[in-house]
Amino acid sequence: MLFFILKCLISGLLIAAASSIARRYPGFGALIASLPLVSVLGMIWLWLEKPDRIVMSHHAEATFWYVLPSLPMFLLIPRLLRAGLPFWFALLAGCALTIVLYLCTTWALARFGTGG
Repeated sequence: MLFFILKCLISGLLIAAASSIARRYPGFGALIASLPLVSVLGMIWLWLEKPDRIVMSHHAEATFWYVLPSLPMFLLIPRLLRAGLPFWFALLAGCALTIVLYLCTTWALARFGTGG
């Protein structure tokens, strides 16, 4: 349980730091947020809990494939905001697009037998 709390604290601090920095320096905050810190921390936590090369290789490969369908969200949201749509609508639309693309990716990975 202590390890779980430690993971939550470290992970939460990174997210809080990125959003706090972004208030003053949006570009730098975006850079921090774009770093694969969550993925790297996820791999570290997974390795510490289950040091298995096969599991880790599947996890890392699947992470690559699931990053790709999340990227269009970061183009749709600013476009909708610049068009005058409310933030919450833009965010919801971006998340909906990502969900649809995740479903397509899951289907494609299962069909073509790749992605961990």
